[in-house]
Amino acid sequence: MERDLPAPPAGPWRQAARSIARNRSAMAALATLALVTLACMLAPLYARHIAHTDPFASNVAGSITLDGHEVDIMQPNDNPLHLGLSPIGPTWHATYLLGADSQGRDLASRLLYGGRNSLLVSSCAAVMCLVLAATAGIIAGFSGGIIDALLSRMMDIMWAVPVYLFAISLSIVTVSHGLQLGPLTVRADSLFIPIFIIALVYVPYAARPIRGRVMALRQAEFVTAARCLGVPRWRIVVRDILPNVTTTLVMLGPLLMALSLLAESALSFLSLGVQAPAASWGTIIQDGEGLIYIRPMVAVAPGLAIVVVVLALNILGDGLRDALDVRDAARRSS
Repeated sequence: MERDLPAPPAGPWRQAARSIARNRSAMAALATLALVTLACMLAPLYARHIAHTDPFASNVAGSITLDGHEVDIMQPNDNPLHLGLSPIGPTWHATYLLGADSQGRDLASRLLYGGRNSLLVSSCAAVMCLVLAATAGIIAGFSGGIIDALLSRMMDIMWAVPVYLFAISLSIVTVSHGLQLGPLTVRADSLFIPIFIIALVYVPYAARPIRGRVMALRQAEFVTAARCLGVPRWRIVVRDILPNVTTTLVMLGPLLMALSLLAESALSFLSLGVQAPAASWGTIIQDGEGLIYIRPMVAVAPGLAIVVVVLALNILGDGLRDALDVRDAARRSS
């Protein structure tokens, strides 16, 4: 009689996926990020078929129909003399759901369009930062000696400069003159510039833990055995070091994306990030700065969107750390 063989143990990634699935906070954060991303991706459909507005065209002389009444988009201020005009506030209807900005543009549509750029810049910057940090960390940690010393001192110099001061300095140069990468010229209004700047300034923060992980792996028995067998160094890095560093990269991903989103919003608020006519959550907050006392929704709405996304990314990052950290997994199983 044949016996049923026991099922092979689940791999580390499958165990991590099961752990994440059991973590309600992480799953709620993942669902929130998915909903925000989907809503931003559907921005053209919302603007065209629901709001029926052009979020990039000024409409200071326009009007809309609310409950059968014609309402001007720009209305007299509420001061005693009724001097000046202020944009319409939230209507809670399909058209101008959250009101208008100082140029009469639909805030809800711009919020979704701005979210597309903010999420695109932050996610691409996080991926680029991880690639650069992994390259620097693996080379420094595996090579050791003078190469490690040179790369570590370069990281220390970048670490010593405050993040936003470093980013602002780079942005001032690139936004005014563009970016020249050999034969390739990047225009000043390209989204690649804030992506590259944000990725570069956070490389030291990601390269250090990767370097420490690689230095520990370099002393591992399987790496020593591979060296004794004459395995080429590049093969050891690709087959033995890189797969064991992947968990660290995955854990750093959400945190770097949250930091990149905050950095992009700050640079765009200072007119050094996403350039007009494109929009981002930071540029919308800048538009609402002068309306904070009369139409606070213009600045509050993108600010709340940033808070929600950053909070969800941090919760997801904590869940990934708990699921992928070997020490935590060993502690839970003991």
